[in-house]
Amino acid sequence: MVSTSGLHLTISGIVQGVGYRQWFRRQALARALSGWVRNRADETVEAVIEGDAVAVEDVLRVAMTGPLGAKVDRIDRRPATAEEMAGIKAGEMEIRPTG
Repeated sequence: MVSTSGLHLTISGIVQGVGYRQWFRRQALARALSGWVRNRADETVEAVIEGDAVAVEDVLRVAMTGPLGAKVDRIDRRPATAEEMAGIKAGEMEIRPTG
């Protein structure tokens, strides 16, 4: 297993009010990724994920489509900071409050 140290995502488009966070959580857990996801006040969805690099790329690929009703325009990615990684538990994908 090749792991990644943590990736921060900002997902833009029609991604709130369509079940995107719950869908993203299921997709990440199905690929044994850990992290968190939340809505942002600017109508984007923010996530931090870590795990197998191939699984991370796979979830990024499906995240461009999202659930029914979503229309993803863009996913910005960068390495996650230590603060963003704090509290992540292996095997868990938390839905956090809006930030």
